[in-house]
Amino acid sequence: MTLQPVVEAPAARPRPRARAGFGVWAAALLFAGVSVVVGCRLADTDGITPVPQFLAFLPWLLVPTGLGLLCTLLARWWVGAVWGVVLLGLLAWFIEPYGKSAQPTGPALASFRVLTSNVEFGQATDALIEAVRREKPDIVFVAECEFTCDATLKRELGSDYPHREAVVAGGSEGSVIVSRFPLKGTDGVLGTLAMPGAVADVRGHSVRLQLAHPMPPLPGQTDVWRRELGALRDYASAGKGTPTVLAGDFNASQDHAAFRRILDAGLRDAARLTGEDRTPSWPTRTTPTFGTQIDHVLLSPDFSARTARFLDLADTDHRSLLVDLTLHQRG
Repeated sequence: MTLQPVVEAPAARPRPRARAGFGVWAAALLFAGVSVVVGCRLADTDGITPVPQFLAFLPWLLVPTGLGLLCTLLARWWVGAVWGVVLLGLLAWFIEPYGKSAQPTGPALASFRVLTSNVEFGQATDALIEAVRREKPDIVFVAECEFTCDATLKRELGSDYPHREAVVAGGSEGSVIVSRFPLKGTDGVLGTLAMPGAVADVRGHSVRLQLAHPMPPLPGQTDVWRRELGALRDYASAGKGTPTVLAGDFNASQDHAAFRRILDAGLRDAARLTGEDRTPSWPTRTTPTFGTQIDHVLLSPDFSARTARFLDLADTDHRSLLVDLTLHQRG
């Protein structure tokens, strides 16, 4: 009796049609998610959660869009490929910097240096003091400066920065402006977190100063975030004709409609003026490779910005922003 060898049947391979179907579904899901965010950007609205959170990282939506395009090519889904190319074009358009970039040309009246820093519950106070002593800014905006932070700044910097306007509070609610120039306190902007304001006498010229620290767009609190950014827009609108510096942690990027409306009120972003408009400032664990720019120094048209540098400080999730400004005579 002769035994015949048993030949196993080859394992079934996925049919080309099944692979194509998977590619179509994968691309469609990626494109649908990106389309929602891009659609809100196109409509000049921040939408609802999770759209505001994704808008903060708008340039990074190029990654899922590119993956979707790869899936369409593998699946030979040409309608989807057109969809992906349109999304890429819109993203490229919106990644361009927003806001005016013209600098004033009138006679220079005064030059000074501004630093804004979120010290994350006061944890980065010592690192901030080192940066201040090294960089020697004239005005410093400090967000999330709680009781210990405030006392430490008074003790360590009080002789060099004798003028201050502060709201002393615990946790993330406290904020302070310290200055080499004389300050006259104002009511500031009302918000959940403290946003003190002042008028500085900069070598004989009055300059409005306002610290920005609206609530972040947390799920369920985006209405508060919009309202507080709207209050900062109202502050900017009310001061037209007066030199103004609005600086701090805005918890918003140029891809948020609520932030763009502040710029539309007549202010200019110092990072935009110096070519640093897409340099990320948060979160520091992944910057500068990955992140978004939510820390800003906004200026009225009276100012030119010569340089803007983002500084890495230990023990905080934000990078600090140092800007050299010149106040010009209007007209």
